[in-house]
Amino acid sequence: AQLAESGGGSAQAGGSLRLSCLVSAEIYSSHCMGWFRQAPGKEREAVAGLSSDGRTLYADSVKGRFTISRDNAESTLYLQMNSLKPEDTAMYSCAASRSRWLLLIGLRASEYDYWGQGTQVTVSS
Repeated sequence: AQLAESGGGSAQAGGSLRLSCLVSAEIYSSHCMGWFRQAPGKEREAVAGLSSDGRTLYADSVKGRFTISRDNAESTLYLQMNSLKPEDTAMYSCAASRSRWLLLIGLRASEYDYWGQGTQVTVSS
């Protein structure tokens, strides 16, 4: 199973970026997927999760600003990030769980089994 992120980079506060995660076919269709981030010196935190039937969960810190979505034809997970803040600066990683049940696993990193390498997002004020 492979996950490969892209789309990171630099943005000004208030700007937007869209992250992509290409997911290998054998795990894409029936699993929950999510985005997590880790800033230097801080613990990894959850950002958003998405089940195969379209349910979503968001961390309070990104609600109303970030949107998680998927393109089944392209086996790709997206994270649209708007109204970016300097505190959004982090390494963003996508992850996939063997579980189908987003409400059961939530955004607990321990419930996600496959991880990408990450893509850096830097937001300047």
